[in-house]
Amino acid sequence: MDFLLCIVKYVIEMAILLGIGILGAFIGIKLRRRKDAKTAALADETKE
Repeated sequence: MDFLLCIVKYVIEMAILLGIGILGAFIGIKLRRRKDAKTAALADETKE
C-alpha cells in the first residue's frame, strides 16, 4: 500500500509540473507574439 501511495504522489507531482510547463509555454508564446507585433508596428511607422 505504501508503494502505491508513493507512485500516486509522484504522478500528481508530475501532473502539476506538466501543467506549469504548458502554462509557461503558452504565456511565452503570447508574450513573443505581442513583442513581434509591436516591433512590426514600429518598423512600419519608421518606413512611412
